[in-house]
Amino acid sequence: MRAFSHSLLHALKNLFPIIAVVAFFQLVILQQVPENTLAMAIGLLIVAVGVALFLQGLELSIFPVGKSLSNQFARRGSVPVLLSFGFAMGFSAVVAEPALIAVAQQAEEISEGKIKALTLRILVAVSVGLVVALGVFRTIFGYPLHWFMIIGYIVVVIITGFAPPEIVGLAYDSGGVTTNIVTVPLIAALGIGLAASIRGRNPLMDGFGLVALAVMVPMITVQLYGIVVYSGETADPSVLPALVANANVEDAPLVLAMLLDLAEMVRDVLPIIITILFFQYLVLRRGLTNPRRILSGFALVVLGLYAFVVGLKLGLFPIGTSMAEQLMSMEGFAFVYLFAFMIGFATTMAEPALIAIGHQAEQAAAGTINGNAIRIIVAVGVAVGITLGVHRIISGDSIHQYIIGGYILVIFLTALAPRYIIPLAYDLGGVTTSEVTVPLVTALGIGLASNIEGRNVLIDGFGLIAFASIFPIVTVMGYAIIVEMLAKQRKTEP
Repeated sequence: MRAFSHSLLHALKNLFPIIAVVAFFQLVILQQVPENTLAMAIGLLIVAVGVALFLQGLELSIFPVGKSLSNQFARRGSVPVLLSFGFAMGFSAVVAEPALIAVAQQAEEISEGKIKALTLRILVAVSVGLVVALGVFRTIFGYPLHWFMIIGYIVVVIITGFAPPEIVGLAYDSGGVTTNIVTVPLIAALGIGLAASIRGRNPLMDGFGLVALAVMVPMITVQLYGIVVYSGETADPSVLPALVANANVEDAPLVLAMLLDLAEMVRDVLPIIITILFFQYLVLRRGLTNPRRILSGFALVVLGLYAFVVGLKLGLFPIGTSMAEQLMSMEGFAFVYLFAFMIGFATTMAEPALIAIGHQAEQAAAGTINGNAIRIIVAVGVAVGITLGVHRIISGDSIHQYIIGGYILVIFLTALAPRYIIPLAYDLGGVTTSEVTVPLVTALGIGLASNIEGRNVLIDGFGLIAFASIFPIVTVMGYAIIVEMLAKQRKTEP
């Protein structure tokens, strides 16, 4: 109970910046209170409880077992086993990712069933599994990350030029949400643990980068999926909404609906459990050290996921939609931009995954990197990115131009930035979209696209998460370039 109380306070602390920004706009700017305030407040509380249960379950089960497996495989030194383990952990963690579940469900509803939520999740999970295996291969053999990223983003930019507009924003958002509450700690621990275990590897240069690769490749596969989906014949739109509606359990009794939802959560977490048990018992041929504790942790993960999804529907999605509607009713767009900037900065500063990565970077760099400074630079990047993404929705510009331009800038800075900062910068771009930020930002984009005449919700509503992932990479690498230039200038001055 003490550990759960600590996790709950931590979750409420992460929600506080969002509450503060929303309260400021409601009371000071808009000077009105939404009709469903009580439901939103209850939803936020349920989200906090869900996140606390989820984190507690991770600490009891998935994290210790995952780290133990990584260390044992690294000591064995078998490359095929390590690559298989990397694929399995990447796949199973992403399939269970709450933010990806939320975005996939939104995409299926808005596309009227043309984009299948389960298909989208499987595609993204397979992509992340393959790319984590590739990242493990890179760490083992010491290949520099920047060549992987430059070539990868050139491919992303080329495919974006051919992808249908209905899929581009969703594809970039899918890449952004793959690295979140489950995947970041597992993938980062795997990379840093391997780099620390292999002689001649630098934990800062070789340990980071797995998260960045896990963000990039889903962007490619989802756009290819969109090219296939939208190149075929369109199904009868009058039938698709009914099919989506029939898949829901709204007409079922409340108890049955809750049991079905819980069964879905078990299905989402089951791949991680199967992966861990398979490698533990069949590959390593060793039993779990504390099975009862681990099983209770998995149960908390399932309950936490269930509460999180329920809280999203009651709290975070309505807040984003409500704020978009209210801000759009005001004259001009100045306050929309201000809200986008403030919510981006506030949520990023409280992001637990960012705090963890910043702390790991400080340790790996032996004090040459300041974790707090990195957090501020990343938060500014997210705030600028979301603001620019909101401007794209308001102006009706094509997302292709912004995304292609953003990644061309990233590729250019990659060629100029110091080598030690590149893996960390790319990883920081992947950890900025949290389990709280993603639903709120997604709802804000969809709300804006729904309330501006001439906007298509599927084409214009998605994409904000992509902007939140690109610009932290720009600000971190830009910061490192400036610091290095100033250091060289001080050395040359008499």
